[in-house]
Amino acid sequence: MWQAFKDLIFGGLQYLFSVTGDYGWAIVLLTVALRLALAPLTIKQTRSMYELQRIQPKIKELQKKYKDDKEKLQEETLKFYQEHKVNPFGGCLPILLQMPVFLALFQVLGGTPERPGNLLRHIESLGPAAEEAAKRFWIVLSDITLTPQAVYDASGALSAIPYLALVVLFGLSVWLPQYLMPGEKQQKQTGAILAVMMLYFGWISPAGVLLYWVTSSVIGIVQQQVTLKYYAKSEGA
Repeated sequence: MWQAFKDLIFGGLQYLFSVTGDYGWAIVLLTVALRLALAPLTIKQTRSMYELQRIQPKIKELQKKYKDDKEKLQEETLKFYQEHKVNPFGGCLPILLQMPVFLALFQVLGGTPERPGNLLRHIESLGPAAEEAAKRFWIVLSDITLTPQAVYDASGALSAIPYLALVVLFGLSVWLPQYLMPGEKQQKQTGAILAVMMLYFGWISPAGVLLYWVTSSVIGIVQQQVTLKYYAKSEGA
């Protein structure tokens, strides 16, 4: 099942590569298609998070009222969520649905010479000249199958600058959606800590995977902000 899913992702990349002639742009287009497919869930997620923040003062009142009765607090909180039709876990679904694609891309794009991923195995079969061209993303990245760490170790800091910039963008893409979402300072601090921790994961991930995540986050942030402004305007109307 998992291999079939990876083959599906790879097949999508192959088709988009036939259109663009660039695997980097193929990843970008695949990301856009996925985000469009998930748009209804993303809007629902943003609505759920917006409502959750809007009712936080009431939740705090319940916590204060039933601070000595945890069971009653849990019961009343659940009842309150149901009355206001708020799902406290609604924001997780779009992210969870993206994770299989993220992991599949990690394996499709990555690998080693001994155990190459789908894309690396395919590109290596093209021959040296075609292989170099296929790995390149526009004029930005010389090889989307390499990790920033591998580029840095092999060629030094100067050659790794585009990859290091991508790692930073990856960290920002984890932090910024949390920062822009209405919420408490503690939640934003937790998001910042998570973003710093994710920098290492970006350091060891194939550049194509980071390209996917950053593109997805940019689209997600735009969707989030447009949706939030719409809800805020509706509330004020």
